[in-house]
Amino acid sequence: MKYAILSDIHANLEALTVVLDKCAELKAEKYICLGDVVGYNASPAECMDNVNALDIVGFVKGNHDEYASNHDEEMLGFNQHAKAAVLWTKAQLCQEKLDFLSNLPYKLVVRGAGITIVHATLDSPESWGYIFDIHQARDNFNYQFTPLCFCGHSHVPIAFTKKAFAGGVIPVEEILEWKGNPNHEKDKDPVIKVEKGWKYLINIGSVGQPRNRDPRASFAVYDVEAATITRYRLPYDIASA
Repeated sequence: MKYAILSDIHANLEALTVVLDKCAELKAEKYICLGDVVGYNASPAECMDNVNALDIVGFVKGNHDEYASNHDEEMLGFNQHAKAAVLWTKAQLCQEKLDFLSNLPYKLVVRGAGITIVHATLDSPESWGYIFDIHQARDNFNYQFTPLCFCGHSHVPIAFTKKAFAGGVIPVEEILEWKGNPNHEKDKDPVIKVEKGWKYLINIGSVGQPRNRDPRASFAVYDVEAATITRYRLPYDIASA
């Protein structure tokens, strides 16, 4: 089984199209969406249609999905540009799509896959916190009861592992290779080998608005049989977007 994991599409149809073409090429069988399908960019309805046409086994709500579908006009914590984008997005979506976004859960366990998904953090998913370092990852692991947890929200790919108990210590470490090299488009795609008995917390980056100085669309594929998680980065027509 191959699961394609997408996050933070942010209404970027040009990026999403390239990513879905690659997923088809890789023969992805099931899809997981970590939220923020809408916001910022120009094609919220089209992106929602494309995502909902997939064989989705897990779908959670992002902060832009929430603000686009609720009645909060103040949006405390949003800058003026993000707020303007949310208000514009609301006007582009029919009530059915708004209801769909509103009814998405904040976190979810994917049945039979050993995967938990959340847009932000497991300890308080509706507060829209971020995971940037080992201390925040350690807190998150306390709420993670499956081997794998995928998250988004920061638009910055980062990964941590909590190794099996040994010698009275359960170490949490960052998987530095997951970040990749944003300055070299031809470097190898980062791969995590999934070890039995370990836990993994993985931010896959953003399809539609990367914030790690690498403009390529970022997503991941979990190959269950190979026990690998690979992060792919794809160029797309940024000027059109």
